[in-house]
Amino acid sequence: MKPRALVLDFGGVISRTLFETHALSEQALGLPPGTLGWRGPFDPAHDALWRRMQAGDISERDYWMARTREVGRLLGEDWDRMETFVVRARGADPAAVIRPEAAAAVDCAAAAGVRLAILSNELDLFYGADFRRRLPLLQRFELIVDGTHTGILKPDPRAYAAVTAGLGLPAAACVFVDDQPRNVAGGLAAGMDAVAFDVTHPAASFAQVLRRLGL
Repeated sequence: MKPRALVLDFGGVISRTLFETHALSEQALGLPPGTLGWRGPFDPAHDALWRRMQAGDISERDYWMARTREVGRLLGEDWDRMETFVVRARGADPAAVIRPEAAAAVDCAAAAGVRLAILSNELDLFYGADFRRRLPLLQRFELIVDGTHTGILKPDPRAYAAVTAGLGLPAAACVFVDDQPRNVAGGLAAGMDAVAFDVTHPAASFAQVLRRLGL
């Protein structure tokens, strides 16, 4: 079946990861350069907590809440919401952390008549409820399914079913893109054409996405 919809994860796929923007975060938070040393997929050997998450010992939310509390303590504050970290580190200019490759791929897909959707586990939870309004790119998507509100997280099959139901399309008509292997596997199990996004090589990953779309 010819792909008719592009379904993107948000964090890591559309936006650059917090690992990639440590310098911006440190500047925004008033921390000395080099303070934030954890690098996740960019240096897993030196990020034991990331390795635990990849092994399935903790969830992605657990990982980021641990980092949130850690950064809050550096500032002498008690942070108990991931939104606090993201808004304080990125709130001044949300567009600055959007991958240019993502914006270009969205433009290309939309020009070809491909429908656009987002499937995220924690868009509003991490970025805040008003983030969508302040980021024009998100207005390009006709459907956003956010686990913050549904309470259903990838790779639960119901998360993918919410997208296909919302679009009124069969799973086979959707190209799904995510940077977490377990979520990619969930997309495949749901019947979607799923692309494993490599955050260390975003341009190559989006080139693969466009090929899957026949563009």
